Amino acid sequence: MRKTAFVKVSGDLISRPDVVEWLRSVASTRYTVVCVGGGTQINEEFRRRGLKIEFGPLGRRTNTFTERQLAKNVLEDNQAMVQDLLFEKGIYASVEIPVLNIGSVLCHVNGDVFVRAAYLGFDDLYVLTYESRKADKEKGFEGLRKVNVVSFPD
Repeated sequence: MRKTAFVKVSGDLISRPDVVEWLRSVASTRYTVVCVGGGTQINEEFRRRGLKIEFGPLGRRTNTFTERQLAKNVLEDNQAMVQDLLFEKGIYASVEIPVLNIGSVLCHVNGDVFVRAAYLGFDDLYVLTYESRKADKEKGFEGLRKVNVVSFPD
């Protein structure tokens, strides 16, 4: 049976050639699901529209349906871009965004929390980040032996 991999990657990193080639190597040996974020892009869109940006212990707070839908739209744009990019590069992977629809309620999930949610189902989990953030990410996933933090130059 083919092994599985869950890869959480920042929207800021996904189009870098070194990240794409890293994804190719993982997807060539495992059924791979890529969870793409978009925090920077969501913050930019919130600022552009004059919306308040605030964070709590589980990530960005969205106080209205309009804010949740706006954040979801940004993530879906990233998802479509990543799907196209991977297809063009011949990389076979599913692409997800960290948003749940529970009933009719949009529930945004911090990407690192999403990794924890996927933990029991996948053989290997990877969190792709910048070198400057690696130590903090490793500390956040301490004790979760299947989570590997992979860093790329800032």
